[in-house]
Amino acid sequence: MTISSAAPAFAGIYLRESITILEQLAASSASDIDRMAAALAAVRDSGGRLFILGVGGGAGHASHAVCDFRKIAQFEAYAPSDNVSELTARTNDEGWNSVYEAWLRGSRLSGADALLVFSVGGGDRDRNISANLVAALDLAADRGSVIAAVVGRDGGHAGRVAQHRVVVPTVASERITPHTESMQALVWHLLVSHPLLAKAQTKWESAVK
Repeated sequence: MTISSAAPAFAGIYLRESITILEQLAASSASDIDRMAAALAAVRDSGGRLFILGVGGGAGHASHAVCDFRKIAQFEAYAPSDNVSELTARTNDEGWNSVYEAWLRGSRLSGADALLVFSVGGGDRDRNISANLVAALDLAADRGSVIAAVVGRDGGHAGRVAQHRVVVPTVASERITPHTESMQALVWHLLVSHPLLAKAQTKWESAVK
């Protein structure tokens, strides 16, 4: 198989774009992430719960992040998208746009709890984009929950209503989604590793000692 001479160069381009994003985040968002960690730790330490929402890749992030927040940060955490039976039943009976809001209502979301959203665009009510996230965010805002979001583009609805937000900078308009989703994973791993949140070591770090 012949590989074009241009193909190997792409890896360097992508990685340099990632470095640029990280440098911008370090300059503009490090203190925001520290404040996000402090807010989430306060919810946990007062007995609140963490609900993590996303669609598509964000739903995958939510599932993984729930594992890490529960195991490493000892935070009672849930991802509605992990409950396939309820998610599909509500979608079938009530429609996709209300599934997360209804799930949170059933879980008695309150001002003692926190919502963490992973979304590339953050949702847009006017254009009916990620309407399920918009409805869930509005419920959380109405009930006084702590809202945190890691989003791309201009932050969208999540970026506007969240008290704590990280907006991943756009450095390549044709690669907004992969860069945003990559940085979302980095941010939640930073959070569960943060001294304010980390309660247990991960396996390999503890095994090395």
